[in-house]
Amino acid sequence: MRRRMRSGLCLAPLLLAGCSGSYEPPRLTEKQTSELERALAGKVAGEKTSCVNRAPQANLTAISNNVLLYRVSKRLVYRNDLIGSCSGLSRGDALVIRTWGSQYCRGDMATSADLMTGMVTGNCALGDFTPYRSPPK
Repeated sequence: MRRRMRSGLCLAPLLLAGCSGSYEPPRLTEKQTSELERALAGKVAGEKTSCVNRAPQANLTAISNNVLLYRVSKRLVYRNDLIGSCSGLSRGDALVIRTWGSQYCRGDMATSADLMTGMVTGNCALGDFTPYRSPPK
């Protein structure tokens, strides 16, 4: 009995470290990094915001399982680093975002799904939106 208790006490720090809340997202591959750099080339990052308006002509693109680009126009693109990872996005799975109202906001829940099989492949939430704008000419 004492032996079990000691091993449990030895594991306690490891368990607490796992719950510390520090989440390190997976690094982007070379191809993903190249795609991200190409999409943001010539644009300047602005202050993060927690919500953005949903625009009818906007385009949402998955760079990886945890990085999205929300292209509003040629001059404005938002980068969103997901909270968690929606596995399958880099394979081309669909992203379904549950929103309230006319905005995407930090904390809105999202699900990735394989539309061919109908299987859910991941769950995540939207993070803050970082605007990238083309500088004025």
